[in-house]
Amino acid sequence: MPKVSVVVPNYNHARFVRQRIETILAQTFQDFELILLDDCSTDDSRAILQEYASDPRVRLEFNEVNSGSTFKQWNKGVRLARGKYVWIAESDDYADPRFLERLVSRLGAEPRAAFAYCRSWRVSEHGQLHGFQDSLLSSPDTERWSADFLADGPEECRERLIRGNSIFGASSAVFRKDAYLMAGGADESLVYCGDWKTWAAMALAGGMIAYVGDPLNYYRFHDASVTSKSEQSGVWPGEALYVVGWMLERLGLDRAARAKICDDLSWLWVPPVLDRRVPPRLRWTIIKRAAAVDRRAPRRLIRPALTALRLTLRRRWRSLRAASSQ
Repeated sequence: MPKVSVVVPNYNHARFVRQRIETILAQTFQDFELILLDDCSTDDSRAILQEYASDPRVRLEFNEVNSGSTFKQWNKGVRLARGKYVWIAESDDYADPRFLERLVSRLGAEPRAAFAYCRSWRVSEHGQLHGFQDSLLSSPDTERWSADFLADGPEECRERLIRGNSIFGASSAVFRKDAYLMAGGADESLVYCGDWKTWAAMALAGGMIAYVGDPLNYYRFHDASVTSKSEQSGVWPGEALYVVGWMLERLGLDRAARAKICDDLSWLWVPPVLDRRVPPRLRWTIIKRAAAVDRRAPRRLIRPALTALRLTLRRRWRSLRAASSQ
């Protein structure tokens, strides 16, 4: 039985998936199986994946019908996994050769840890490095991510995960299969925030979280990535509010702490509600989910809505004056 099951859920990442697989096979830790999933890609992905079929470590699992869900693929991969530990290695990312060695060692040394994750580089679709993924955080404790630490799961939810997904890409983490299953697996109803909820669920189950400060994961950002699509679609704010509300129900925060979190959440949902490019149905969903989390949500809309209206009227007035002067 392999110690680690590496699951690569692929969909239309032919230009990246070979590098992903090669950096898995080149790991210094070799006690693993590699499960290559494909969700009915329309590019050359399957031909590339088939190149590895003769490797005894590799299992190919191709869907006959597109699942339409990243997190259905996660759950499928974990069901197929025979290892004690699971690494969801996203098909457009890649890894340092020491990734598994360092994270598996950390999990072995910390038996209470539900999962371990490491620092991530941000890398463009053409391979240029753009600093660390944690540099995008607005948190004042960004220096925290440069050194190893062990955190209490519920406390990490109260301090950080409730404010955003601080696990910087699924590819940066290795988790215990039994912890994942006990937490209920990934929520397949979510399109973009299922990973965030999964980490929170494992953390809230009472597990510890181990962190490795070495940057061993390369998180790829590009126009076709899940993160990019989430920003473009307008779906992400509504899902994020759902995840935050789900955590609030389980954390038992006092009124002051909850009020502070609701204040901090305004940046998340107010802009898309005021953005006319976001479909009205989605804007209404975001408002309902914001109100479910924050009783003051309708009030928080008043000032920015009035500001937006004032700016719109000012622009129209200037346009009318310019037209009348011609």
